[in-house]
Amino acid sequence: MEEVKKKPELKRRISLFGVTLYGIGNILGAGIYALIGEVVGHTGNISWLVFIIASVIGALTGLSYAELSAMYPKSAAEFVYTEEAFKIRLLSFLLGWIIIFSGIFSAATVALGFASYLAALIGISPIFLVVTFAVLLIVILSLINFVGIRASTWTNILFTLIEASGLILIIIIGIPYLGSVNYFVLPIGSSFGSIFSAVALIFFAYIGFEDIANVAEEVKKPARNLPRAIIYSIIVTTVLYCLTAISVVSILPYDEIANSQAPLSSVVSAVLGPIGGILMSFIALFATANTVLIMMIVTSRMMYGMARDKALPEGLSKVSTKFKTPALAVLATMILTIIPLGLYFIGDISTVAEATVFGVLITFFLVNLSLIVLRKKKPELERPFKLKPNIRWLPIVSLLGCIACFGLFFSFANLEGLLTIIIQAIIVLCGVVVFYAMKSKIETKASK
Repeated sequence: MEEVKKKPELKRRISLFGVTLYGIGNILGAGIYALIGEVVGHTGNISWLVFIIASVIGALTGLSYAELSAMYPKSAAEFVYTEEAFKIRLLSFLLGWIIIFSGIFSAATVALGFASYLAALIGISPIFLVVTFAVLLIVILSLINFVGIRASTWTNILFTLIEASGLILIIIIGIPYLGSVNYFVLPIGSSFGSIFSAVALIFFAYIGFEDIANVAEEVKKPARNLPRAIIYSIIVTTVLYCLTAISVVSILPYDEIANSQAPLSSVVSAVLGPIGGILMSFIALFATANTVLIMMIVTSRMMYGMARDKALPEGLSKVSTKFKTPALAVLATMILTIIPLGLYFIGDISTVAEATVFGVLITFFLVNLSLIVLRKKKPELERPFKLKPNIRWLPIVSLLGCIACFGLFFSFANLEGLLTIIIQAIIVLCGVVVFYAMKSKIETKASK
């Protein structure tokens, strides 16, 4: 009898510390560096409250991820959850498709942000040079992704510590200024309604904790470590965000911060002089590079997981025998992330990237709903981490998560939001076409 050759698998190499730093790095990412000025412009000195409200909303979905990731510690996490809950292959495929494109466009946009920072530091910024820098970053980070999750994790840990140090620096230099302003003052003409519109904006600075679930197959003791990492990363980033928000308005008036192109650099420059601004620009390079790295890791693992479950062509599930990473999925992610950079020559790709925000809300809504459905349909399943409180089988936290996501959908009820919805609809329709076009190469029915 012929011996069946065992297929190489992903290797469990990430500790609780590593996966927590992975989550913190992705949540911090480029979000706080880009969004703090706009949030302060909307909410003035009370911006710290916006971060707390956004973190509570994010934590609702984060806790749903915690229970599901302990039950199903697999790559392509959201695809797996919806597949198990609804048994509708098209639905789980489309969710995976949305997440893949969210990752690709987010990585491409942030890579251009990195390239713009670098070009500005060098002092030359023609368009072709910015795009070239972005391409080089994507290729280098793809090589790190390919070489192995250990190399990726240590790179992520280093970059996360550097980008966190930028926020810690702002918190420290703000200590002498604490109490210099009233922290409950809104900008003139703003109302408390501004706080809730700003929550919809800053909520997306918390996106990242869900990506912890997509490296589940490379985490040691996943049932124990994944829920802890999700919870720890949300707590740590919330503390950093709130203290940073308090510090910046203590150092500079909120209108100056709102009008600055690089608000955190302006704050540090006000205390440490020009060298402080240059230092923050360097830290922003690491923050943006870290976001690109993590988005590309997550996207490649989503492709790998879907291909392994026969929802994408099988070739994408092949694992490198030497490096134990999904080689073809990493290559496909690199190529697909480079392609949108071409749009930079004819305009701004940020509108396309904003569609990813809408996609994330769809994802979070379906993840919360999946947990509710699984509680009802499969109460006998082992749950190493179980959400409380419950009304009989219904998890209250997941229900509130669904309601919160549904509420945030209304932040797109404007002309710009309509364009975002149209772009997301096009992505979904393309997914439907690809799903049926690949009928011969994939399984179009969920396993019962």
